[in-house]
Amino acid sequence: MQDLTKDELITLVRRVFGSQPGDRNLAVICDLPDRELPDHPEWAARREMAADWAAKLQDGAADLGLEAAGLVVYGNVRRNNAELPERCTVHHSGRETTFEEILSTHQIVIAPTELSATAPLKLLAKKHRFRAATMPGFGAAMIPALRLDWEEIDRRCHELREKVDRAEAAEIRMEAGSREYRLTLDLRHRTGTASGGLLNRPGIAGNLPSGETYIVPYEGERDGDPSRTRGELPLELDGELMVYRIEENRITAVQGDGPLAAAERAEVENEPAYCNVAELGLGILAGYGIKPVGSLLLDEKLGLHIAFGRSDHFGGQVGPNDFSSPDKVVHIDRVYIPEVQPQVTVQAVDLVGEDGVAAPLMRDGLYV
Repeated sequence: MQDLTKDELITLVRRVFGSQPGDRNLAVICDLPDRELPDHPEWAARREMAADWAAKLQDGAADLGLEAAGLVVYGNVRRNNAELPERCTVHHSGRETTFEEILSTHQIVIAPTELSATAPLKLLAKKHRFRAATMPGFGAAMIPALRLDWEEIDRRCHELREKVDRAEAAEIRMEAGSREYRLTLDLRHRTGTASGGLLNRPGIAGNLPSGETYIVPYEGERDGDPSRTRGELPLELDGELMVYRIEENRITAVQGDGPLAAAERAEVENEPAYCNVAELGLGILAGYGIKPVGSLLLDEKLGLHIAFGRSDHFGGQVGPNDFSSPDKVVHIDRVYIPEVQPQVTVQAVDLVGEDGVAAPLMRDGLYV
């Protein structure tokens, strides 16, 4: 199994987080299985890796100018991007404490979790001013991505951000099952975010490995100005094709005859906040030779992805209070690369400016 050496971990922390005058403590946090969400080999290996990283970073704390590094564990929260629990445990001592205490006294947080903690950590980072790398579903197969040139990736992500900031809409054309589908995403009243893997300013959190630019489509929150996001989006899940019909930035229907389409229809009917188009994501790591590994953490960074559900952590309007209960909160990415959705082809993505002129961004799944 691949792993990072102590020296590689120290180099990674220096490169990703930089150094701030008040840096004292680093926490590696991970969630725990239970009866409702039982353990599995990948999760167990991730917790073992988290403990190993914490031990190596504690050994190298002085080299990083830190006083201490340690492992903090907590009970899983059932869904990706749901709120963190109130309580957690410092692993080496068994001391139970609050996340409030941990996050207010640790300036660097690394979160190789089973369920994504990106949304809550993004918001809590602004409050407590820590820097956090969120790594949901991280596994040994992703280790090569941690060795990339993050300065170069960050530069390219900022170039993409400048493009989406100038755009009023994204026009997406896809083909699936010998049919063409078109979707317009309304990008007015929004700015993009470059998530290039550099988390060197207090108050920010983002994925690692990273390598994407993302933007929340306009959700229609301004009086008299509905969202112009509309169209059809094909989706392949486990070999089954379905189609989302989208109006005013929300899924209004799910077309498809299979059992997974029926499950999606039930989700749409029972959880309206899930219907929100929450993100246009543009990953770039495929251009560095990185291959998908079956985990959203990495796979979404390889190309186009579109997410649904929670958006407040990205600058949107839909948050936990819009869902029917805390365990229903979700932000789920649909990744459009051949290895993930082989029956769906991204034919074109164009960015449309204020003048109505469309500039090509992607053709046949590749950036132009």
